[in-house]
This record gives sequence, C-alpha cells and structure tokens, in this order.
Amino acid sequence: MLVSFPGQNNMLVLRSFMILFFSCITIKINLCFPSIPSSLKTLSIDGHFDFEQVEHAAKDFGNRYSYLPLAVLYPKSVSDVATTVNHVWQIGGGSELKVAARGHGHSLQGQAQAHRGVVINMESLQGLKMQVHTGNFPYVDVSGGELWINILRQSLKHGLAPKSWTDYLHLTVGGTLSNAGISGQAFRHGPQISNVYQLEVVTGKGEVVNCSEKQNSDLFYSVLGGLGQFGIITRARISLEPAPEMVKWIRMVYTDFATFTRDQEKLISGQSTFDYVEGFVIINRTGLLNNWRSSFNPQDPLQASQFKSDGRTLFCLELAKYFNHEDMVLVNQEIKTSLSQLNHIPSTLFISEVPYMEFLDRVHISEIKLRSRGLWEVPHPWLNLFIPKSKIHSFAQEVFGNILTDTSSGPILIYPVNKSKWDNRTSVVIPEEDVFYLVAFLSSAVPSSTGNDGLEQILIRNKRILDYCEIAGLGVKQYLPHFSTQGEWKSHFGPHWEAFIRKKSTYDPSAILAPGQRIFQKPIAYS
Repeated sequence: MLVSFPGQNNMLVLRSFMILFFSCITIKINLCFPSIPSSLKTLSIDGHFDFEQVEHAAKDFGNRYSYLPLAVLYPKSVSDVATTVNHVWQIGGGSELKVAARGHGHSLQGQAQAHRGVVINMESLQGLKMQVHTGNFPYVDVSGGELWINILRQSLKHGLAPKSWTDYLHLTVGGTLSNAGISGQAFRHGPQISNVYQLEVVTGKGEVVNCSEKQNSDLFYSVLGGLGQFGIITRARISLEPAPEMVKWIRMVYTDFATFTRDQEKLISGQSTFDYVEGFVIINRTGLLNNWRSSFNPQDPLQASQFKSDGRTLFCLELAKYFNHEDMVLVNQEIKTSLSQLNHIPSTLFISEVPYMEFLDRVHISEIKLRSRGLWEVPHPWLNLFIPKSKIHSFAQEVFGNILTDTSSGPILIYPVNKSKWDNRTSVVIPEEDVFYLVAFLSSAVPSSTGNDGLEQILIRNKRILDYCEIAGLGVKQYLPHFSTQGEWKSHFGPHWEAFIRKKSTYDPSAILAPGQRIFQKPIAYS
C-alpha cells in the first residue's frame, strides 16, 4: 500500500516503488527461468529439445507477432508430448512457463508461439503411420501433426477422401480441428470438426486420453473448436467418403448483392446439385480478367475481357460439382438445369474441368507463385467473421458500400452455411440463426507501404468493420478469434462462457496451454 504525500514527493515515492517492483520481477525471472531448460534436459524422451535454434518458432503466417520460446520440442512419440506437458504442470503455474503446439505455423496472431515457454513441433510427431480403413463407414487414423494434403494423397489411393476441407490444405489436422475447419463443402457436410469420430488428446496435466462421442465425450467436444485450451490433439480419426475423379469448376458474376445472396441461399438449401458453394467480392476493378483467382482459367478470355465492371462492386459465385467420367452426361444435364434457375449475368459464366486433387489444392498453386515474387511471407492481418443471415445485407451495405471503397488488398470470401451441420456440443462459437455467412477479409500487407495496402491502414479498416458490427448490434462472431482482455473473451463466448471456464479448469488447471498470466489473454490454437 502506498502512503499518500502531497506535491511532487508523491511522484518520487511512486517512482521508487515502481523501480523496486520491477527489480523484484527481474530477480524472480532470473532466479526462475535459468533452471527450467536444465530440468527439461533431464526428461527421458524419444525425441529431443532444441534450446538454441528457436527463432523459427517465433513466427507464423500472420507475420505480425514474434515471441521467442526457451525451447522447441521435436517429439517422436505421444509420450514425449505427455512427458513434457506433465513436467511443466508439475513445475506449477507459478513458473509462468507455457506450452504451445505448433503445426505448420499458419496461425495469424502468435497463437502457436510461447513467449519464454516451450513450443512443441507437432510435425515431427511419429508413431503409427497413417492408416486408411475401408468398408461401409470408412475413416483414416492420422497424427495431429499430419497435413491435410498428405491425408488426401493417401486416402485417394483407396478411392476415398475426407468430406470437409479448408481452402488451403497445407495445414495440420490438430490446427484446423482446434478451430473448426471450413470451406465451400461446409453447407453440406459441416466443418471438419463435424466429421471426426475419435481423438487422442494430451491434456494440460499431461494425461493421454482417448475420447469420442461415447468415450470421455466432455473432453472430445471441448477440444473440437476449443482453440487448444483443453489439450493437444495428437491423433484423430477422420470420416471418409468415396472420392470423385473430376470437378466441374464454375464461376459467374452478379452486380446485385441481394440477388447474389438469394442464389447462394437457394444453392445450400435442400438437395443441392453442387458439392461446393463459395463466393467472393470484387471491389473497384475496371476489368474482369485479372480478378479471377490465378488458378482458375476461363475458357473464353475474349468473352471475359469484353465485360467491364465500370468500377462497380461485383459479387462472384463459385461452384463445384464432383463427378466420375462415366457420369459425364448426367452431370452436365444436372448442372445445366441448376444454372438455369440462377440469376447471374449470362456473359460471365465460365466452366472449367479439373482433376479433384487439382481443385482441392488450388490455393497452393497461388502460394508457389506468390513465394516466387516474395509476396508470401508478408503480414497477413486477416479478419474472419460469422454473420447472421438476417444481418448480412446491412453488413454488406456498410462495409462494401462505405468502409471498403478502394481495391481490396486480398480476396474477400463470402458464403452461407447451415447451422444444422454444426454440432452444438463443440466449443466453437457461431451465430444463433439457422443460416449464417462466413465473410473473410484475407488481406496481405505490402511491407513498408504507408498506403491503403499497408499494414496500418488494413488494421484501421478491420477495426472500423468490427466497430460497426458492435455498434449496429449485428450479433457477429469472430472465426479464428483473438482478443486482448478477458472481458472480450467473455463477450465472445456469451452464455457459453461459464461452461468454457469450468472445462478449462478441469483439463488445464494450471493454464499450461495458454501463454500469459490471464488464461484468455491469447489462447493457443496450433495450426
């Protein structure tokens, strides 16, 4: 307690107190942390710790945050992960030592980092090889550090594939299942977390637990979409279905947002002809040709070049129909019938035919091109929102009409999904309405730019969007959320907050799996 003194003496006392306070903190850190690497070195593990080359674990795809860990664990077994987590738990929360699971490093805001903690490199996790099980209910057993692209390659050898995807496949299983894992298939099959049969999880106590709908179900549903707050996913059993050979990849353009969304909602209702429905926004462009994603090649570039947007905001509908060669005639007829019921601009219809693998891995093609130009490892201040159907028009009018008036600095995705395909027992937070939209602002900031494509300006735009959503009371929820205060996390979870806290205290009582003193200051969600 400070004694109050009049005038400047009070400031001198306060300054002296602060110097003493921070000196004590420095002493505590100096006494505590040097002993921790030594204790980690004594652990009996199959893999190894690296205490020197840790810089790579202090960066991620977002390229905005950098937190150096004390050590990086390269586990060879699940036992390595459990032994390490249990050791940190035994040390106790007073050490402030935290553990972060890192997959392919595709997190956006440092979620897979641990300041002065331990980062577990999940991609080095070994054990049972990927196993594909055929039969009436096929599935694949995979490591939590396995990439989805590798699951696709292996399952295709058996004529099978997972049902639900993300747009980018070079992400780990544990990373996407800790969030939700969504793409254009979600309207039909739900997110990836709706297509999991079983998990193996290392809890915050270092316990290895198998869980499913019927076994340790509370942990199972807590971990799915749980932002890595309840445990580290070390193994998953993923549902499979027969894989198609080819994909009809279709795009068309709208100038009217109401017509665009009405057609999207029609396509995700009932027995849709299509297997994938997405859309994106084109803002303030003069032509059409250069606005298709680079991996899509219109069959009639002359037709595309003749269409002029005149600077209008356009809305592109993207569809995919899976098929096998022997079904070509029937599929063509189904597509023709379905497209005739839509209200797009006829001259902007383009249909491409590609192998299934090429379609699913389409973003990786763009990645290769961007890497070659030095435009991949730049800041990515992405903003992903779930917006109730009833509010999507108000949102579009303000955001696409007033806030975003210049050429966007990256793709803007927008598409509806059915809430009925999302299991309400998982930890993921979504709007209450039966249909809601994902709107994703996937910006890339140009290094050193002070213009509209610079990091600062993009962050300002993101804040304007969030402020509008809050003031207008749209009931928006963030996907891949990141908040700086416990109050913001409490608001995000809403009525689910108390249950989240209870389960967190059960499976990670010392908050080992979250960096920082406050549990929800910056949750870990490895990716």
